Amino acid sequence: MEHTTTLTQHIKASPEKVWAVISDIPGSAATLTGIDSVQMLSEGPYGEGTRWKETRTMMGRQETVEMWVAEADPPRSTTVKALQGGAAYTTRFSLAGRDAGTDLTLTFGAEVLKPTLLSKVGMALFGKIGLSITRKALGKDLAEIAAKAESL
Repeated sequence: MEHTTTLTQHIKASPEKVWAVISDIPGSAATLTGIDSVQMLSEGPYGEGTRWKETRTMMGRQETVEMWVAEADPPRSTTVKALQGGAAYTTRFSLAGRDAGTDLTLTFGAEVLKPTLLSKVGMALFGKIGLSITRKALGKDLAEIAAKAESL
């Protein structure tokens, strides 16, 4: 059982500038108000295998999730994955130059790995609400990424 949502934001900055913002994991807590803190678990530049712990507050609850870069193709796309509470999360950023700027498309997917009857009922009841809250948070992230990239 998978839930996916896609949002696109046009940013008045080059793909390289947008890439600089989305690949700056140590600086992401300063860029994105939704992130409380970031703890790097690997060294070196952003790329496949980069790992970190990200702490966010959602619906009044603080959660820390370990994330890693599954794929990086600068400055065109990157895929970040996370496992949390029996679910696999995938976030893909795709960058496309357009009108002297960049279309940044974010696709977020959540998949329950071992669905139980309870998790199926929960997804049926709360999936749409959760997705709507997630979409709002992701939209805010995109707007903040845009603001940062446009200020570079």
